[in-house]
Amino acid sequence: MQYIQPISPISSCVKPAGNLKKNIKCILFDIYGTLFVSSSGDISISRKKSVKQLQVKNLLEKYKIYSDPNQISSELFYQIEKKHEELRKNGVDFAEVEIDKIWQNVCKDLGADTAKYFAAEYEMIVNPVYPMPFLNQVIDECKSLNLLMGIISNAQFYTKYLFEWFLDRDLQELGFETELIFFSYKLGYAKPSVYLFNLAANKIKDMGIDKNSVLYVGNDMLNDIYPAKKVGFSTALFAGDKRSLRLRNKDVRCKEMKPDIVITDLNQLIYHIKT
Repeated sequence: MQYIQPISPISSCVKPAGNLKKNIKCILFDIYGTLFVSSSGDISISRKKSVKQLQVKNLLEKYKIYSDPNQISSELFYQIEKKHEELRKNGVDFAEVEIDKIWQNVCKDLGADTAKYFAAEYEMIVNPVYPMPFLNQVIDECKSLNLLMGIISNAQFYTKYLFEWFLDRDLQELGFETELIFFSYKLGYAKPSVYLFNLAANKIKDMGIDKNSVLYVGNDMLNDIYPAKKVGFSTALFAGDKRSLRLRNKDVRCKEMKPDIVITDLNQLIYHIKT
């Protein structure tokens, strides 16, 4: 894709720590900021003024959308918040949207298919991503160790294509279990809601695996470690990129909480699982 540019992680200056006390049979991953370097640190579109106004302007012209990039951005956030409020009124604690449908509300002339293409291109402009070092090798090693692999991630429809674009294999070819892939946009709930983790815990139980044998890997103490611990998973905080590391020291839910291990590159996972 024309928007793909290499991005390297930035050292967080955090030291690896901890040990796994359980025999791990299943490993679940976050994506943005964990498996993929994200220029914004996660999937959330920044409210700050984009430094890529020209690229956004060119994208709008490509799709014959005759609006100012700043106006488009403001309308996008308005429509997202409007949908969030609607979902919250229906009892969703942390709401998620389907971004292609939001774009159809923002740009009324976009058809369903066109909105998907536009949304994917817009995301690649405002939030470029790139695989974390050792991603391919670590996934292959987990597969060779016969670990069940899954995903719990704040994500959109285009998220799964990152693996095809960068690793030339889809999630199933890489060894991820289809029934253990929980994307927020499909379920209407976003992390840190425990909803996604409860779904995963129930599915894993149905597979005959004890929740204590599950390791969840993420970069955010609130969005990842907190809900994973709530359902009884072992936890690994990925601290390999300063942009995405979220320690949440001031959040009361995280103050006294510690992950089982802290890792600063994905390769360290294999060491912990094997020892």
